[in-house]
Amino acid sequence: MKQESQGSRWYVVHTYSGHENKVKANIEKLVENREMQDIIFEVRVPVEEVPEVKNGKKKIKERKMFPSYVIIKMIMTDESWYLVRNTRGVTGFVGPGSKPVPLTDEEVKALGVVERLPAIELVPGDTIKVKEGPFEDFIGAVESISQEKRKIKAFVSMFGRETLIELDYDQIERV
Repeated sequence: MKQESQGSRWYVVHTYSGHENKVKANIEKLVENREMQDIIFEVRVPVEEVPEVKNGKKKIKERKMFPSYVIIKMIMTDESWYLVRNTRGVTGFVGPGSKPVPLTDEEVKALGVVERLPAIELVPGDTIKVKEGPFEDFIGAVESISQEKRKIKAFVSMFGRETLIELDYDQIERV
C-alpha cells in the first residue's frame, strides 16, 4: 500500500475467530478497488515466531499474537470507517460504541507493529564470522545472545588468547 500521510493512526478491529487473514485480504482488495490507498495504508495480522519440536525436529511456526484481531493504519473518516466496519468477517472496531479508539504510540511500540525483527537463529556454541567492524574476518564461538538488544557475545582468538567481544547481530554471519 501507499506511503502514509499525516493523521494516520493504528486501529484495532475485532473479527470472527479464524477469519483474520480473510479480513486482511478483503480490506486490502476493497481499498484497491475503491482507490482508498490515501486513507487506509496498512492492514496487519500480528504474528510471532514460535519454535516447535515435532518428531524430534525443531521447526519455527508462526502464531497469531492476538487471535480474532486485525490492526489497521488509517485516517479515520466516515468512508474509511464504513469500508472497514462493513467488511465481511469484521464484528467491529475496538472502542466504546461505534467510536474507534486509536492505539497510543506506546501500545504500537509494545505490539512490535512498527518494526518486526526476525528472531536471531543462533545458539551458544555456534561458530560465527564477523563481516564488518574492527573485528572483520575474525571467527568466533557464540557465548550468549540478547534478542532484545540484537547483540551477541562471542569468543574470538586475538593475540593467541580467547577474548570475549560484543557484536551487533547484523555484523555477523553463521559459519
